[in-house]
This record gives sequence, C-alpha cells and structure tokens, in this order.
Amino acid sequence: MPVFIASLNSGSNGNCYYIGNEREAVLVDAGISCRETEKRMTRLGLSMQRVKAIFISHEHSDHIRGLAVLAKKYRLPVYVTDGTVHHCGAVPKELCLTLKSYLPVQIGNLEIIAFPKHHDAVEPHSFMITNGDTRIGVFTDIGAPCEHLIRHFSQCHAAFLEANYDEDMLEQGRYPFYLKRRIRGGKGHLSNKQALEMFINHKPDYMSHVLLAHLSKDNNDPEKAQQLFAEHAGNIHISVASRYVESPVYCINPAQVVVAEFNSLDQITGQFQFVLS
Repeated sequence: MPVFIASLNSGSNGNCYYIGNEREAVLVDAGISCRETEKRMTRLGLSMQRVKAIFISHEHSDHIRGLAVLAKKYRLPVYVTDGTVHHCGAVPKELCLTLKSYLPVQIGNLEIIAFPKHHDAVEPHSFMITNGDTRIGVFTDIGAPCEHLIRHFSQCHAAFLEANYDEDMLEQGRYPFYLKRRIRGGKGHLSNKQALEMFINHKPDYMSHVLLAHLSKDNNDPEKAQQLFAEHAGNIHISVASRYVESPVYCINPAQVVVAEFNSLDQITGQFQFVLS
C-alpha cells in the first residue's frame, strides 16, 4: 500500500506535515491556522476526514499555533509528551494522549514511533511513520545528529529532513550573536552541511524522496540547498518544503518508485492504479 506525504508548511512561521495511506492519515505538528490547514489540504485534494490524529514534536509556537482550534473542531486526539503538554498553554488537554519515546502508536495501518532529539525544548521528539514496509521520517528542529536520528534515517523510504541554515549566510547575517549561537549550538537546528553529511553517509539504497525542511528565511537559500543535495542524490527525488505554500503530494511506494508530483490525491490514485496495471 502506498503512502502519501506532503508538507503543508515548513519554517519558523509554521510547521505541519501530512502522512497517510488511502484510508487514514496523521499530521505531525499544527503550526499554521486551522483555516490555512484546511485550505492547503483542499487544494491538494486531501480530506480532513482521513486525518485521525495529530502528533506534536515540541512546544514551540511554530509547531502548535493552530493546534487548539484544529483538534477541537475535528475532535482529533493529540499525541504529546507529558512534559510538552504542560508547556503548551492552549492545548486542549481533554484530547491529549501521552506520547512516550519508542512506544508505538497504532492509527489504523499506520504505526508511529517517537524518539528523542537534540533541541532546546522540554521533551523534543522526531517521528517515524510506518505503513506496511514503507517508512517515512519527520526529522526537523534538530541541533545535532544523534544515534537515534542516524538509525531511523537509515531506514527511511522518504524523509522530511531539516536543512535550516547555510553556515556562511548565518555567520555573515544580521542575527545577533546570541541567536547565532543558539541556532548552531547543538540544540538549535541542522545546517545544510550537517544535513548533507547525514544524507551522504546514512541514506539507504532504497530511499526515493527527501523533502528539505525548516529552511531559514534569512540564513538559507532554497535553490542553493536543493542543488547541494541534488549533486549527491542519484535517483532520489529532492525537493524543498516551502515556508509559504504547500508542497505537492508525493506517493511513496517501495514496490514501484513514483517520483512524479501530484496536485491531488485523486490524481495520485489514478496514477498509482495505472502503474500497477
């Protein structure tokens, strides 16, 4: 069964990622408004009725800004660590379910595993979403690669991978020193160089898609980041998850690699059926 993935928004202005199969889906983070989430999913042909849960990586506002309204409107369970929920303010606690490291959560045919990461938050986690034999990683807001990240990235068929800043652009940019130190200090964000080293050294042979995520508006250049990875990508499809608009929907199907971009789930389903015929 194929898995469909899309970035609804990625960046310091809001983060929200869609991962699902033909029956059910989850959102990782809800950092844009409910209305904007709905609009972007509608443009992609994705239905909120398929979304069965929201998983929260940490408490920073660009990951939870739209959570309260979205969860309450659709009565969606919110999986979040106990430490995170106490620092989330407006999170609807009656909808919260405890998220624990390495304890699998089953949502229909989707299995979601959270694992710790380096970031300046209370209990930050990354996610691996598995559907049958297909594995999708959501790896953003990472101060430095660790054994958890390396182990999971090396198993992914597709991944949202942070490439937050270009080291020279950050160094020469207008940010004050304390903020530069926070970004590159081991609990902030991954640079293009760090992400590329992860990609080169730990990507599995069967990986088909990487969406570069959480790019800085001021300290990175999407074209530069994409080109940097494309030079080492081989047959892997590289794209940049925008901080302004939703990405296309990508069909991840290990049995039949599909690298085309689609504008709606109906279009994907038709293409997938054609490929199998």
